[in-house]
Amino acid sequence: MIRVKFLFGNKQLHGFEIRGHANFAEIGKDVVCASVSSAAYMAANTITDVICANADAVDGDGAMRLTLNQPDEQAQAVLRGLELHLTELSKQYPENIKIIYGGVKNA
Repeated sequence: MIRVKFLFGNKQLHGFEIRGHANFAEIGKDVVCASVSSAAYMAANTITDVICANADAVDGDGAMRLTLNQPDEQAQAVLRGLELHLTELSKQYPENIKIIYGGVKNA
């Protein structure tokens, strides 16, 4: 199962962490995994390379994490879009994606 943890505090999203595999289909043919990965990379790249928000992004070992280092309205909008997208996907694939909300510290 993919676990998506949105880092939340002070009524704002501060980032996200995504871990795991959907196990919807075999590796390389898993449309659920591909959908989540694509959305996460688009959000992370938009925040770090297009908006140039002050954020840290780490990707590796089956996990991706992005944390905003300071508030940014544009980055907040991208994170809200990712939240909406992944929440809707989790409704379609409840056995494969779990959405969690947590503090801004370690996930």
